[in-house]
Amino acid sequence: MVSREGLPQVDQLPKRMSGKGAMPEHLILYDGVCGLCNRFNQFVLKRDTAGTFQFASLQSDLARSLLAAYGKNPAKLDTLYVIVNYESGSPLLLSKARGALFAVTCLGGFWRLLRVFNILPAPVLDWAYSLVARNRYRLFGRYETCLVPSPELRSRFIDV
Repeated sequence: MVSREGLPQVDQLPKRMSGKGAMPEHLILYDGVCGLCNRFNQFVLKRDTAGTFQFASLQSDLARSLLAAYGKNPAKLDTLYVIVNYESGSPLLLSKARGALFAVTCLGGFWRLLRVFNILPAPVLDWAYSLVARNRYRLFGRYETCLVPSPELRSRFIDV
């Protein structure tokens, strides 16, 4: 997690989403050629009926500029990022396991129970995340180009 002075801390993150427009949307930045990342997006899209999340590939100009603004290396494609409240005046960048956990727990229902993993220290969560990330292409495949979303989901993807 990256926190700049004045930005909310983990304990100030929204606990539940009550529908589109209830609060600023969150942006998931993902590796567009990664099979696992694309499956994660499909998982979120299927369950995010309120349209809380939007998506941009790490290969996009938007993601590169946002990551540079947070002091992250935009050429490093092995990390999933979630920018919480990205359209507000107080966005928060979550990365790796914390980003994935935030996205999944925002889906509500059973998925909220996964919040229990937030008690684990970030280095432990990120070690497990990095283990999967190092092997993601071998285990889940790699595309030659970023996948293009279907017409009905295209509005959820920024800078496609």
